[in-house]
Amino acid sequence: MELPFRKITEQYYPENFYLGISNHAKLIGKLSTEIADREFGYITPANDFKQSYVHPTFNSWRWERPDAYLSHAQKQNQVIRIHGPISPQCSKWIKEDIRTAIELHQMLTEYMTELCVHYGNCPNVLWMDVVNETIAKDDLDDPLFGQQKTGEWFSARQGTDKWENPWTIIGYDEESDIRVPLYIDMAFEISNKYAPNVKQIINQHGDFEENVWSRMKDLVKYLRSKGRRVDGIGWQAHIDTGWEKVPGNLKRLDNFISWCHNNNLEFHITEMNVWIKDGDISRETEQAETFAEVIDTVLKHHKNGVVGVSFWNVRDEDTANPNWMGCLWRNDGTERPAYKRIKEILIENIH
Repeated sequence: MELPFRKITEQYYPENFYLGISNHAKLIGKLSTEIADREFGYITPANDFKQSYVHPTFNSWRWERPDAYLSHAQKQNQVIRIHGPISPQCSKWIKEDIRTAIELHQMLTEYMTELCVHYGNCPNVLWMDVVNETIAKDDLDDPLFGQQKTGEWFSARQGTDKWENPWTIIGYDEESDIRVPLYIDMAFEISNKYAPNVKQIINQHGDFEENVWSRMKDLVKYLRSKGRRVDGIGWQAHIDTGWEKVPGNLKRLDNFISWCHNNNLEFHITEMNVWIKDGDISRETEQAETFAEVIDTVLKHHKNGVVGVSFWNVRDEDTANPNWMGCLWRNDGTERPAYKRIKEILIENIH
């Protein structure tokens, strides 16, 4: 119990299980990075590799932040997940409604190719979330682009100020039974070619809704039928305290991990927060149990295949929702009860 997470996983989980956290290059030298370096050997630079930073306009490039974190991680002997290359986390240039399929096709090809060439042969880069948040987790009705229903493809929206995925403007495979957006296959074709040494992951958010993850299974089958290599599935578990108490949630998660391993896929929770949205500090113990139940469900599969859990940001102030208290560390660097409770789960699952 006195060991940091990093020592526990290195000593007692030498294979098939990864425990990590996201962080930002702008926080190198600050408290959050000090904690991350002490506790984790696996890091996801949260926004530093995304299109919105690296290739924000048609003719501009920025590599400073991803290079900085890659250099820092090498010094700390940490492995890296490249997060969200082709995703809704894109620049306002991409989101402008006047963009054409030809323009978006060129931007995706240039950005994805350069990203893979830059980082595809770095020995400490283990995974890449090739596509991120491809399936709608809410019902939406956009005045310009029409309806989007939960479990269907997440797509473009009017303007540049909304959460959207404009890459669908490139088009769809009309011969596919599930009408797969062309950008998904394009992204995997490029990453398969130019980053063959990196595990290729599909990353998806939501509360683990049945129709969303059924669509995910169909997407994997589609990509593999096209000859694309898909190595794993990631779930962005930004969940509320008490998620595990909702009937069916843990069972669906458990069954999906089994499906992944039965289909030669790794399973990762790539982003994990457990929110206390009402700000009630007394619920931190309840929050700890939600973290514990989910991680315990994941860990029970580590003998059968690769599984991982990565927490999303170190301290509350590092997140987009600092008042929801969803991190393992408070802003002053003190640990929430979940920190100790997760250690207990790790120790209980050592065999």
